[in-house]
Amino acid sequence: MVPEQGKLAGMLAVISYPPIPIFEVGPLRLSLHGVFAAVGFLVGAYYGTRKYDARGFDAAKFQSVLTWALVGALLGARWLTLPAYWIENGFDIREMINVGGNYSILGGFAGGIGAGVWRAYRLGLRIWPILDVTAFGLALGTVVGRIGDLAIVEHLGGPTSFFLGYGIRPGYDVAPQHNRLECAVAQVGEYCGIYHHAALYDMLGAMLLLGFLYWLYHRSRFSLRYGQLFAVWMAWYGFQRFSIDFTRLALNVNGDSTLGPLTWSQWSGLATGLAGLAALVWLGKRNPVVTAESDHLHGAAPV
Repeated sequence: MVPEQGKLAGMLAVISYPPIPIFEVGPLRLSLHGVFAAVGFLVGAYYGTRKYDARGFDAAKFQSVLTWALVGALLGARWLTLPAYWIENGFDIREMINVGGNYSILGGFAGGIGAGVWRAYRLGLRIWPILDVTAFGLALGTVVGRIGDLAIVEHLGGPTSFFLGYGIRPGYDVAPQHNRLECAVAQVGEYCGIYHHAALYDMLGAMLLLGFLYWLYHRSRFSLRYGQLFAVWMAWYGFQRFSIDFTRLALNVNGDSTLGPLTWSQWSGLATGLAGLAALVWLGKRNPVVTAESDHLHGAAPV
């Protein structure tokens, strides 16, 4: 039964459009969720490479780092969801190779960053310049990747009267995790229900984050130290996910696994945000200021 949501009077607007959960290309059945996740990685990788190359660093070696990061992202996105699955269903080692399970964007970030750092170390590259330009790619990739979530209408939260809420009309086929929110007859005005559009909130937040990173990167009043731009991304996005997922926790409409009062994504986001703040302070005391001369000492050719 869909929860009661009150009257629509007083609402400024409702976002509503037909979902596109599955489409077919020949014998393949594809979801825009996966398609835009891949496009987001490619767009973010391209933009990060441009930034890295513009500072005189070896773009070819950076591409090798990105290749390993892609593999790590795929593994991390799957494996970060396993603790919650094992707690609820019992330990099963076969889940580590089950590609049909759940995936986590934070797990993808963790796995990709970890594998990329390992590859950079093996290639003899300085880590901090790589992480700083990676911050741009992660923010931009999130913006693009969330387009797929909007297309299939995934990651809805609890019932809302917020003007950015998504209205499910009778007959809409939203993402499988929200099947129980669908209906044949409208129950709230012309909708089955109106719910927080958490993926949209995350995309808008990532847009603001991308703009803020760009401003920090190009500002001239005072300078960042190596690694601090990446720490800003960690702190912002971690706390962003922690906050947004409160809308998904409401009434547990999407079946997210919880650990105590929070979802697993919230615990991951909180840990990431706190680690980012700590790194921001620590790097400010440890690393040198980013300059063209410092880049040269870090392996960049003169620009």
